[in-house]
Amino acid sequence: MPVEFLSDEQAARYGRFHTDPTPEQLTRYFYLSEQDHALIAGRRREHNKLGFALQLCTLRFLGTFLSDPTLVPASAVQTLATQLHLDSTVFPDYRRRVSTWYEHQTVILTHTHHRPFDDFQAFRLIRWLYAQLAVSTVRPSVLFDLTTAHLVSQQVVLPGVTVLARLVARVRERVSQQTFEGLSRRLTREQRANLEALLWLPEGQRLTLLEVLRTSPTRVTSPALHAAIGRVEQIRAVGVGEVNVNDLPESRQALLARHAQTAWAQTLQRMGEERRLATLLIFVQHLERTATDDVLDLFDALMTTLALKGEAKRRQERWRTLKDLDQAALVLQDAVRVLLDTDIPEGDIRQVVFGQVGETRLREAVSTVWELASEDDDPAPQALSGSYTTVRRFLPALLSVIELAGTPSAKPLLDAWKFLQRMEAGGRGKPRWSEAPRTFVPRSWERRVFPLRGEVNHQAYTLCVLERLQQAIKRREVFAPGGERYADPRSDLLQGPAWEAARDDLSRALSRSLDPGMELELLRTELGVAYREVEENLTHNTALNLEVREGHTRVNLTPLEAQPEPLTLLHLREQVGRRLPPVDLAALLLEVHTFTGFAGAFTHLTDGKAQVRDLPLSVCAVLLAQACNIGLKAVARAEHPALTLSRLSWVQQNYVRAETMTGANARLVDAQAELPLAQSWGGGEVASADGLRFVVPVRTVSAGWNSKYFGAQRGVTYYNFTSDQFTGFHGIVVPGTLRDSLFILAGLLEQQTQLDPREIMADTHGYSDVVFGLFTLLGYRFSPRLADLADQRFWRLEKDADYGALNDLSRHAVNQRRIAEHWEDMLRLAGSLKLGKVKATAVMRTLQRGGSLSGLGRAVAELGRIEKTLYLLAYVQDEAYRRRILVQLNRGEGRHAVARAVFHGRKGELRQRYREGMEDQLGALGLVVNAIVLWNTRYIGVALGDLRQSGTAVNDEDVARLSPLLHEHVNMLGRYDFTLPDEIASGQLRPLRDPDSSEAFLAQIP
Repeated sequence: MPVEFLSDEQAARYGRFHTDPTPEQLTRYFYLSEQDHALIAGRRREHNKLGFALQLCTLRFLGTFLSDPTLVPASAVQTLATQLHLDSTVFPDYRRRVSTWYEHQTVILTHTHHRPFDDFQAFRLIRWLYAQLAVSTVRPSVLFDLTTAHLVSQQVVLPGVTVLARLVARVRERVSQQTFEGLSRRLTREQRANLEALLWLPEGQRLTLLEVLRTSPTRVTSPALHAAIGRVEQIRAVGVGEVNVNDLPESRQALLARHAQTAWAQTLQRMGEERRLATLLIFVQHLERTATDDVLDLFDALMTTLALKGEAKRRQERWRTLKDLDQAALVLQDAVRVLLDTDIPEGDIRQVVFGQVGETRLREAVSTVWELASEDDDPAPQALSGSYTTVRRFLPALLSVIELAGTPSAKPLLDAWKFLQRMEAGGRGKPRWSEAPRTFVPRSWERRVFPLRGEVNHQAYTLCVLERLQQAIKRREVFAPGGERYADPRSDLLQGPAWEAARDDLSRALSRSLDPGMELELLRTELGVAYREVEENLTHNTALNLEVREGHTRVNLTPLEAQPEPLTLLHLREQVGRRLPPVDLAALLLEVHTFTGFAGAFTHLTDGKAQVRDLPLSVCAVLLAQACNIGLKAVARAEHPALTLSRLSWVQQNYVRAETMTGANARLVDAQAELPLAQSWGGGEVASADGLRFVVPVRTVSAGWNSKYFGAQRGVTYYNFTSDQFTGFHGIVVPGTLRDSLFILAGLLEQQTQLDPREIMADTHGYSDVVFGLFTLLGYRFSPRLADLADQRFWRLEKDADYGALNDLSRHAVNQRRIAEHWEDMLRLAGSLKLGKVKATAVMRTLQRGGSLSGLGRAVAELGRIEKTLYLLAYVQDEAYRRRILVQLNRGEGRHAVARAVFHGRKGELRQRYREGMEDQLGALGLVVNAIVLWNTRYIGVALGDLRQSGTAVNDEDVARLSPLLHEHVNMLGRYDFTLPDEIASGQLRPLRDPDSSEAFLAQIP
């Protein structure tokens, strides 16, 4: 093809019948109306009538005429022949006169009001393409498909594939050039010089300034934080932060920034001047935002580290001084005994105490208790008390460089922050410590910050401000306007005219009424029915017991027993396992690509072109290297051009990234969903979420502490989502371990496969009433496996309803008025999440005020209490429901076992320093596990067919309990050979193993 972005498959599909029309398509496009019949009746010969009808319906279906009108599927011919009461065998006679074809086409165009693709239509299409490219950055191949659909909808006859492809490419190139020129013209001469200087290597230096600035911090130390703040200053010194680029779509900005982040300085230097300057402008602005985020990440990690070290020191000191505290307590005990002795006159108590205990000993004991005893449960003041020297190393830079803002509730804290800024600035306007704001200081800090009346301990005051600031930033009561992840999440919510315009459509999309009364009435009815059903079945529900403890009814549920496995299931597993052919992981990936084309989703970072020789081979090698955690050298082959180390490194930098892996993974998930065997396991409506944890032994700010899972090291959690068809459809990297169930909601909203799970199973994971409320607002059902069922509260909507034995259990009433008052705001929040205006992981911060839930947050929590109660009632009532949750969670744990087997290199440790690298590598791991699942499912289906053909009885109940999470037959070790036999490369399947062979028998031995 003369236009590189268009694949041969896409070109072959254009304007042709590449498959037979579906029954639905035949009904829609190949049905003849009365007007059609009248027009066709004017043709004299039978073959002309049938040919005319086929050209008419072909135009409606394809948007164009075929160069040979007789090249149509037989199903279309038969459908029209039946309607015209003609014999379909006459159709080949339509080939005889080509001139008749064109006469018919002219008549058909007039009849259908279609317009030819002339200069005027080309002009209109160019304007439409400009409008599309002004607001998005779709790949050329996708834009080509959108253009085709647009012409069809406008009833314009499609031009030739080369004409349209060249037009799309030309307009896209013009828009890109205009974008680059427009951005570069906004720069002054000084700004241009500063941007160009980023690419030149200073004398005596090893790295360009660009390379220095785009290297994120990895150490969690005070000097590292100071250096990170200096990095922000360096980026700002380029002087392009205020250049307005808001008219450029965010997706386009992200593309340019990603390219500048990964490209060599020499590559950027070789670009045209306008493109180079535009790319650097966007990247520097992006870099300023992410560098600000890095500073706040590092600040949070450092404050946490100081607190942990201080707490460890405090405990050691506590143990060391415990004897002194005990001695002081005994002295005070003697004094108090005298005080409590009623035989001693009140006037003589002081003299008796001094006589028996001694005034000096008593004063020393009081002083010891004052120093060593803590009157507050919060250990932070004492833990941070020795950190001032460390803090002073970065505090002046932090105060002068990082701009902070906040919600009204954070005003006292921000006033204290500004006070410290004025103190640091010095000069004539320097305030006095007696003027320091005090209202933000919590009680736990007061004794240290204000030791005496009118005095301020400036060291303790500073540490208090920083400790309170850390907590406020986490809640986003304080945010960084110049950051990206730490920006104000509330600013992204739908509001004003935007909400008014979208309100009705969003309420319908959410299947919610704008009338809160109607919604509450439905919930009242549903909750009442659920309570009465559980109460009526109490005598039959042997697993559920109601116990009275501490004066109130509690729920006690008998654990599920293991589901028995019949002999037929065990035999079926053995027979299927013996038949699965052995395969190397490298060959498995290539084979999966032959029938899914998943490697075609990996497109070049800059121009979307994927037409590189043997690109799928290189992509599969890079994916295997990342998924197995073995590095590119292990799969590189100097004798093969597509597997040289330089080629693999280039592919990894330019093709393998988060968005392309998302597209490739979607192809695997969709292919699995189409297999009949996978459909017998589930329909894709149910999913589970669970975390796979990895130790990160290298220096990084993107990992967290958890001694239970990571020991003395830090680590990350790869939180992944498993469908009931065993496929993983999304994954999120979380520093440390998961504490917030909103990551689950984020995964459901962000995933991009054709699956649409409406129910999600998970372990407890710090769920809350608010989480239940958000899930139900968005139409999802949250089904966590609860570890504290007996302590759960059951809520009711009707205070006077009689639920019999469950009356005391349901004694807590939901505040319906609060839900009604905030109903529209709740829908606005749900709509913002649905449209992606606000991230699910940041939404909790929009529901808080002053560290506690706002009015809207409390309203969402009230709705969540209703949904949680409905879930609890279903959970205790239905054993099949509990078992379904357990089965789905086991599927997720089974995927983890496969992932651990794949990720075997470097002791299974993740050694990426930056969050993007972690996401890319763990995304590759999820992709490879999905390829194994898909390959296994396909071959298990073949093995089942072989068993049935041999006369073996196969029960559908046993098939539903099979699993594609097998890997014993997949070789993941040794030399990786990326070759396929010719017959496998052409689409054939591997022969099954002989189940009676010794090889098949040994493969079953663990």
